[in-house]
Amino acid sequence: MLSKVIEKALNGQIRIEAESSQIYLAMACWAEVKGLEGVAGFMYDQSDEEREHMLKLVKFVNERGGHAHVSELKAPNVTFNSFKEMFEMLLKHEVFVSESINDLVHAALQERDYATHNFLQWYVAEQIEEEAVARTILDKINLIGDDKGGLYLFDRDIQQLTVSTAAANNPQ
Repeated sequence: MLSKVIEKALNGQIRIEAESSQIYLAMACWAEVKGLEGVAGFMYDQSDEEREHMLKLVKFVNERGGHAHVSELKAPNVTFNSFKEMFEMLLKHEVFVSESINDLVHAALQERDYATHNFLQWYVAEQIEEEAVARTILDKINLIGDDKGGLYLFDRDIQQLTVSTAAANNPQ
């Protein structure tokens, strides 16, 4: 059974994950109309993934005797000055999500809710991967600079981007 403190905190994270999905959907739309099909596809996939993260939390809250809430969402940015700025915003957002997950883990330990603590470990590992992907993309963008040919290749190749992280290679 979830404590009211943990239920409220998890519902807050549900909202964050839903807003993340919306943010990445807006980024996908922006990239698509700019002709960046690869970036758009990557961002559509990210949007779907964030929605899956939200649903996983929803099911967990409901299965543990709580009540998951669907709340209103803040409207995301829909325009960006450059695709570099967009990916800088993506990294900043992922760092924010990581901090939120860490706060949840801390709250679970304070409440002595070890089931929720255990459940959240997947999110901790996921956030390590999400931040690593964003940093890798920004490194590639910085290598490209203003080279249009490099942008074309980056856009084509981003769909195949895979990043191997220490967390992903550390089976638990």
